[in-house]
Amino acid sequence: MEKNQLVNIEKEQLIFSLDIGTRTVIGIVGILDKDDKFKILATEVEEHKERYMYDGQIHDINGVTKIVKRIKENLEKTIGVKLEKVAIAAAGRALKTYRVSVEREIDINREIDKRIVESLEMEAIQKAQELLDKERKQSEAKYYCVGYTVVNYYLDGNFIENLEGHRGNNIGVDVIATFLPHVVVDSLYTVMNRVGLEVINMTLEPIAAINVAIKKNLRLLNLALVDIGAGTSDIAITKDGTIVAYAMVSVAGDEITEKIAKTYLLDYDTAEKLKVCLNKQNEHVFQDIVGIEHRLKTEEILQNIEESIDYLAKEIAYKILEYNEKAPSAVFLIGGGSQIPKLPEYISKYVKLPKERVVIKGIDSIDDVEEIPDELIGPHAITPIGIGIKAIKDKSKDFLEVTVNGQKIKLFNSKSIKVSDALVLIGFNPKKLIPRRGENFKYYLNEEEKVIKGEIGNPAEIYVNNKKANLEYKLRTGDKVEVKEATQGRKPKPRLYDCIDIDKKIIFNGREINLIGYIKVNGDIENENILIKENDKIETLELKTVKELFDYLGLNTNEYLIYKNGNLAKDNEIIKDKDIIESKLKELKPTHKVKSKNKISGRNKIRLIINGKEKTIRHNKDKFIFIDIFDYIDFDLSKPKGILMLEVNGNRAEYIQELRDGDRINIYWKRK
Repeated sequence: MEKNQLVNIEKEQLIFSLDIGTRTVIGIVGILDKDDKFKILATEVEEHKERYMYDGQIHDINGVTKIVKRIKENLEKTIGVKLEKVAIAAAGRALKTYRVSVEREIDINREIDKRIVESLEMEAIQKAQELLDKERKQSEAKYYCVGYTVVNYYLDGNFIENLEGHRGNNIGVDVIATFLPHVVVDSLYTVMNRVGLEVINMTLEPIAAINVAIKKNLRLLNLALVDIGAGTSDIAITKDGTIVAYAMVSVAGDEITEKIAKTYLLDYDTAEKLKVCLNKQNEHVFQDIVGIEHRLKTEEILQNIEESIDYLAKEIAYKILEYNEKAPSAVFLIGGGSQIPKLPEYISKYVKLPKERVVIKGIDSIDDVEEIPDELIGPHAITPIGIGIKAIKDKSKDFLEVTVNGQKIKLFNSKSIKVSDALVLIGFNPKKLIPRRGENFKYYLNEEEKVIKGEIGNPAEIYVNNKKANLEYKLRTGDKVEVKEATQGRKPKPRLYDCIDIDKKIIFNGREINLIGYIKVNGDIENENILIKENDKIETLELKTVKELFDYLGLNTNEYLIYKNGNLAKDNEIIKDKDIIESKLKELKPTHKVKSKNKISGRNKIRLIINGKEKTIRHNKDKFIFIDIFDYIDFDLSKPKGILMLEVNGNRAEYIQELRDGDRINIYWKRK
């Protein structure tokens, strides 16, 4: 087609398909015309100058990249359009296939649409992936789904050709899912990235080939399609109207080339050219590596390499029988390697079919393809044309490429690929999504082990294209996912008052008293809210009864009438937070009743320096303790303004500490 004929064709209509084979790379640009026929606009074919690939696997990425780049540039010159997207296929090297069935209950009032069908198919693929993951050894490479084929659909338990538009209670599907190792898929994508091509569709070579080589109405027959390339022979089998199996043999045309090279002492390229000419001419003239000239007829060469042809045919035949469990009705051969003389008859021998039932299928037998150039005439062009046609008809079932934490990955596009699916494929540890608790802190309170649990860390944060997302976020090709791992919480750093309840207080004769009489840390009295260290031993005196309270205050309960919350109380009466305790001397004149501050009379006196001021206090007690001071000074304990500091002669004091004449007393609030 001339350039001026391409003026009215939109770039989006173009399909660029690449078949990267072990020996040859074929590029085709085409469109689907108004009659649903694939029209070839341009094609380029180039052989590898060196052995960049083995058995369908890219080994020299730079070498393959150069060839693909040349093919792309030549096609662009021919059609006058820059190519940005491509459809590709992978050979079945290390292929794994799983046939799975799934069923789903649905709303009978809702019409089955395309989204429901695709969702059902993807559920089957996920089930196949789970089976593969269970069977895959830990040492094996990761596998990606490179394509799938629907065997049958079911509606309410009955076979049906197409689910769309129907209604029912239950739908089901049988699917054959095909998987290839990561390295096979990734190397193809690396080449495409290097030449600036976005992969819009990727499939398996036998899937692409069978979709054009064997019409759907022929799939009622039990047929085997074998795509014999240079490095691999890919097999697809049909039966009862559908594709029932895919398989791969890791021997192909190179097996024959290597035999020719060894038999006649030739370099690989010369041996390959000789092999290609075996079905084109009857006599061959060539020189071996030591300069000896050979002039041989095709029949002579075939006799010398018969062993390799026989071996290749046997491997293909046995694989067909393994997957089909019997001889198929017919075997179709495609691919460049299928043109090896005598190969069809050897395959027919091992498959146990008449010779006429094993045939080479050329491009001329494919319907709905127009303007096939001469260089594509033959069985070698079926796969690249099939790649293009499948890309057109199956645009929604391709791969999408996303980046997760800087790592590029490919996922089979099921229309519902979520962040969680991408994390599974890169092997992200799901435990890293869950916040972890910090280490626990241990201490001892009154000889009993206590534990403060570590803090909970922050949950993982997920961003897609720098915007906050979650595991259920549906991904599109090109999305950039960043996962910030969940964090571990901190180990607690408690203070003393976090470890004991210092808020239990009573009112005794109008003043507030803490029910924690004293606090010791590792044997030392502690009045401040200090940081506690791991395994510290805390000891407290907790006042629980009236008797314990009076003993703590240095008072004799026998000398007083004691009231709790207005009621007469006994020595063993339990006291609790916010109780009001009052006491009266059993004499008519209670000594603790403060009639007038600073003017209390008594038989004894003590001289103290309180907050820098000298004060003489008269009292009727046998000994004067620190807590008695509050009956003689104006200091409001009911409204805390920080930590209460009590000092005697510069040292921390206790409530029950006995005071002596001349002691220097400091009482003040220390800010927290």
